[in-house]
Amino acid sequence: MSVFSQFSRLFFANTTTLLKWSIGIVYLWFGALKFFPGLSPAEVLAKDTIRILTFGAMPDDINIILLAVWEVGVGFMLLSGMFVRFACKAAIVHICLTFTPLLFFPEISFTHAPYGFTIVGQYIVKNLVFLVALGILLKEDKN
Repeated sequence: MSVFSQFSRLFFANTTTLLKWSIGIVYLWFGALKFFPGLSPAEVLAKDTIRILTFGAMPDDINIILLAVWEVGVGFMLLSGMFVRFACKAAIVHICLTFTPLLFFPEISFTHAPYGFTIVGQYIVKNLVFLVALGILLKEDKN
């Protein structure tokens, strides 16, 4: 049996686990960046969006830390395999909220609304894939 065949068999036998781990790594990594001011390229967008969503009820520095905790928590849960259903639901809420800048900040999301995306708009819209992947994980999780 070739190395490729062995890899293919192993890969396809573990797609759900690999999907869980890949989303977990992204959440953990992107969340961890937010603990360090200026390190996350999404920091300003996240702060601006959260400020609108919360009607400015809390300081930006607190909001970004809470977002970092949320994302890192989702990442840890997915990577550990513990509380996967909760992690997926928390991530789905998070992902749904990531679409709000398309409404709040069309000037930085589109070159030509509603179809010509900027890099920020593309960054947001790619979350459709995460949304469906999280739905698959919820469907597959039997706990």
